Amino acid sequence: MDYRTARAAQQRALYGLTLGLALSLALVGACSSSSTGTKTGTNAADEDADKTPKDDRAEAHFSLFVTTELRGQIEPCGCNTNPLGDLARTVELVQNTRASGTPALVVDGGSLLFSAVPVPPHLEAQETLKAALLVDTFRDQLEVAAVGLGPLDLGRGPDAITLPRHAANLAPDSGVPLAEPEIVEVAGVKVGLFGVTAPAALAPVGLTASDPIAAAKTAIAGLDERGAELIVGIAHLTRRDAAALAREATGIDILVVGQNAPFEPDQVSQDPQRVGDTYLVRPANRGQIVTRLDITVRPAAEGQSDALADAIGLHRASLEIAAIAKQSDELKKSLAGWRDDPSADQSFIQAKERELAALTERQVSLRASPLQIPEHGSYLVMTQVEISRGLDCNQAVQTAKADYNRKAGQANLAAAKDIKPPPVADGQAGYVGAEECSMCHGEATAFWQNSKHYQAWETLEAVDKQFDYECISCHVTGWEQPGGSTLSVNEPLRDVQCEVCHGPGSLHVDNDGEEKTSSLTRLPPEATCVGCHNQEHSDTFNYSAYLRDVTGPGHGEAFRKSLGDGPTGHELRQAGLAKAGATLGKGCLK
Repeated sequence: MDYRTARAAQQRALYGLTLGLALSLALVGACSSSSTGTKTGTNAADEDADKTPKDDRAEAHFSLFVTTELRGQIEPCGCNTNPLGDLARTVELVQNTRASGTPALVVDGGSLLFSAVPVPPHLEAQETLKAALLVDTFRDQLEVAAVGLGPLDLGRGPDAITLPRHAANLAPDSGVPLAEPEIVEVAGVKVGLFGVTAPAALAPVGLTASDPIAAAKTAIAGLDERGAELIVGIAHLTRRDAAALAREATGIDILVVGQNAPFEPDQVSQDPQRVGDTYLVRPANRGQIVTRLDITVRPAAEGQSDALADAIGLHRASLEIAAIAKQSDELKKSLAGWRDDPSADQSFIQAKERELAALTERQVSLRASPLQIPEHGSYLVMTQVEISRGLDCNQAVQTAKADYNRKAGQANLAAAKDIKPPPVADGQAGYVGAEECSMCHGEATAFWQNSKHYQAWETLEAVDKQFDYECISCHVTGWEQPGGSTLSVNEPLRDVQCEVCHGPGSLHVDNDGEEKTSSLTRLPPEATCVGCHNQEHSDTFNYSAYLRDVTGPGHGEAFRKSLGDGPTGHELRQAGLAKAGATLGKGCLK
């Protein structure tokens, strides 16, 4: 009997306290009715729960939620069709789980607080307020059990860190408040928690850390001695280094990979990577995707391994079934061609036929039993939960975010009151504003006033973000350009006006429209557009399609006709919104 099996046997009395608790309690209630759907794994969780066998085995259930590299984000830019990563939605997800009767443990991998190291001076007020909101929310609303340490926690130095960090290999004189490896009890299960951080990532900010593998071994041994039944480690390392740690420092059940979380959600693995008996899990950065592990702890049978089994679950089974279907279709087409080729190697064809049969068998198996519960021992179901617009919003966090927007704007404006745009060099053009343009270009101005560009500033005012540095640059004209706009000097240049696309117009105006070549352009280069219409802010952007929206009668009518038929930007955006789903979570503004 290995030490884990022995530990499990010693804790049978604890398991008896949760006898008869169904897995449905661990899964139902993740989201309210307005946020169901397999995209977020909520329907999957409910159906997995329904398939849980009801017997007399002692077992305990809880949910582990994992975030990492929030990088100071409390909510996403609202310009995308399906913006991901909202703190209010994450809190509601976790609190709904707890309200359903399921204990929930929250762990963060680090780099929680800031977007840059060091925080640029002009962002200091905004980033400091946002970091405080994140700390308050993780401590009081999410009741976070452990937080790792990453370089983006040090944007304002060690003194700005208030939540103690799990970084067992960090030098004790670092100035960072540290948490010792600890055991927390959840659903009657003793869960050991520890963390390590990457020495190379902290060196540029002046901190020294020792070998993370050696520190992890020491932490694991101590947690085992204290009776930990399940060990969750935080490794603010790359995935490769975290895998090496799992191989060398055995005894970790779940290892949170904290560093270099994928930027795009489609890069997030739906399956936990297994290294020995350790599962490596990694959510997306900026809170876009939260990893949820629904864990059932049962005593291992005599002679059986007590390593966690992967029970798959309906959500991941459905994804695998779809992937198998696609692979099988491609293989069937290839086989048809090979069978018709007299010169084809028959042994090769037979091997491919066996491959197709195996795929079919796997597909049938998953359809019959998407929740694959082992006969003995503990298991988990992992779901990568998109924090998307369909999830409900926590009202306390919504209120805190609104208060932050107001305070951050006021602080930014006060700090920037004396910052003026760069001066215009002799012979160069500066910005004049749409009102000047309208004097001669009335039809074009009227066309612009019916466009979304004309409403750009208003959309920020509606949510109190008109003085937010993360937003304002794409909602004004001539941002930080000579003779253009700054945070405090922008009133004549609010909205996306003519000169964003056509260039600064002062020389043109000063010469009564005769100067047309040195500073103005008839057609904006695509590079001008993608400065704001990029993947983070405008996921449906297509240059030609969006030009169809901003040209027409009175404003490039001949050019609009030359573009011909095709989708408009408005149509692409509507399709994107339809794909994201019409339902907006309860209590959410966007």
